[in-house]
Amino acid sequence: MTSAPHWWSRFPGLAALDDPAWMELRSAARVVTLPAGAIAFRAGDACENYLLVLDGSVRVQKLAENGREITLYRLEGGDACVLTTSCLLARERYPAEGVAETDVTAAAIPTAVFFRALDQSPGFRRFVFTAYGERLSDLILLVEEVAFGRIDGRLAARLLELAGEADALEATHQALAAELGTAREVVSRQLKDFERHGFIRLLRGRIEILDRKALQQRFGN
Repeated sequence: MTSAPHWWSRFPGLAALDDPAWMELRSAARVVTLPAGAIAFRAGDACENYLLVLDGSVRVQKLAENGREITLYRLEGGDACVLTTSCLLARERYPAEGVAETDVTAAAIPTAVFFRALDQSPGFRRFVFTAYGERLSDLILLVEEVAFGRIDGRLAARLLELAGEADALEATHQALAAELGTAREVVSRQLKDFERHGFIRLLRGRIEILDRKALQQRFGN
């Protein structure tokens, strides 16, 4: 875990700053912890802090009224939250929720201090907007994948990514649907098709990779 007194060392863009506004921000920031499964923020919550993740993983997801969900992105050590930045700048409430996937340590910067540093510290301002732009680009790519990508290729790519070098992965159909922004039934149907072709074997809560090359070729299409 990152040492709380030196949490800023987790962020290369912040470690070398020494202007007065930044020094005030460092003093005002609180290091907070969340256990796995805790809600970091809910849709509709007011944004009261700028959040920087030091350790752990937060899944940011959007839930629809019909129960479907899509994973927008994950925050891990060294990441800033684009939704938090957007809500602070627009003075709006969160449009999605963040869930701690693991135990999480984060730096929480009060709103007033955030805006003062954004106005008075060029280095901090550069860090905020660089992080914002990078994450926004990731969201645009996600929209393109959901809108235009073939589900078989996207699912094959996700299975290979989750499995890594292993020959199996633990994942439910619902969790994969949330990752891909589609319905569980669509994922189940596609997984059954992969199984019929001998690419995978479906077990309860577990998927075995039988033909990695075939999945890679499907992803390539």
